[in-house]
Amino acid sequence: MEQHRTRPAQYGPRRGRAPLPPQGRGAGGGPRRPAAARPSTARPPAARPPARSGTAAARTPGAPRGLRRLRALPNPRLTGLGSGLFCAAVMLVLGFLDQVLFGASPTVYGVLFLPVCLLTALWVRKGDLLTAPVVVPIAFAVGLLALAESGKGVGGRLMGLVTALATEAGWLYGGTLIAGSTVIVRRVRLLRRRAAARGRTVG
Repeated sequence: MEQHRTRPAQYGPRRGRAPLPPQGRGAGGGPRRPAAARPSTARPPAARPPARSGTAAARTPGAPRGLRRLRALPNPRLTGLGSGLFCAAVMLVLGFLDQVLFGASPTVYGVLFLPVCLLTALWVRKGDLLTAPVVVPIAFAVGLLALAESGKGVGGRLMGLVTALATEAGWLYGGTLIAGSTVIVRRVRLLRRRAAARGRTVG
């Protein structure tokens, strides 16, 4: 019987191919480190800063609901001239609305004057706090031009304005008192914050 010739197996590396690196060694020939022992080059994720809320209600969850609603209102910063124009324009518009809707009622005008004084004192910027108690009486007089009973000519209108100011002086003093008290509170808080900041800087 003919025996088929078997070709001996070649265990050596084939020609034209680079030899494989040994399994137990690394690229430099040294002992290969296990995957767990290799130093990790990945950087830890940076901690994100806590998200800030636009309102103070999120920072103080235990605050009363009314206070949180008040802090959620817009808080612009007006200059001294801007606060005067704002207060005068609002009172003039309210005076005309009072004349059209309520028949020029001084009581309605006086009641509407009080919140306008408060907003003027809250929205004026820190450097012009002292202007708020000055501009609110002027704005009160400007709004009364739409309510005062005017006679003939400029003299009659001025006499009507003076009469209205004399009869409605209580609302005028009340609004000025509200503006002045608000300005004093804001001024005291500002001085306390400056003192606290100065103490932290020194310490």
